[in-house]
Amino acid sequence: MIKIDEAIIVEGKYDKIKISSVIDAVIIVTDGFRIFRNAEKLELIRHYARKTGVIILTDSDSAGRKIRGYIKGAVQEGKIINVYIPDVFGKEKRKEKPSAEGKLGVEGIDVKTILSAFKNSGVNASESQKTPDITKFTLYELGLSGGNGSKKLREKLQKYLALPSLMSADALVEVLNTMTDSKGLAEYVAEIRENGDVV
Repeated sequence: MIKIDEAIIVEGKYDKIKISSVIDAVIIVTDGFRIFRNAEKLELIRHYARKTGVIILTDSDSAGRKIRGYIKGAVQEGKIINVYIPDVFGKEKRKEKPSAEGKLGVEGIDVKTILSAFKNSGVNASESQKTPDITKFTLYELGLSGGNGSKKLREKLQKYLALPSLMSADALVEVLNTMTDSKGLAEYVAEIRENGDVV
């Protein structure tokens, strides 16, 4: 498993599964063209572009190029790294027939080729040491979800950490795991409470 600091943007959940099996990084799924209408996810991508940089890893077909172009146009600040997979013709195992253009997507490309594409794009990688330990239950235990004042506390935390205000619980958990651990998160929450902003 290798660790990459930048957030990786992929098209679908199967792409995410493939990449997360070999790379420790934040992986954001565009859900195909749905990214065009998802302001929350686009704001998250902009946040990562400014903070750590983003890596765009879409399929090599025309749909992948459109998504890549849209993200590049929508992100005005920060760092974008383009990682391209080669044209490989074939069919993914889970599909009954090949895609319209007959090319394999990210999920169908072998791991060695994917890692080579990252290396060729100049992405810096290191051995992963950290095991994420923040879960939705961690948020609940710290009063960040499921209780009176949870929403306000969560908003204060996101502001405190300079995170976008529009984030789902899943996105927040993923982001927090890249920034801290459960102990550090508890300290942030305690500090926010001590400041008297949240009862």
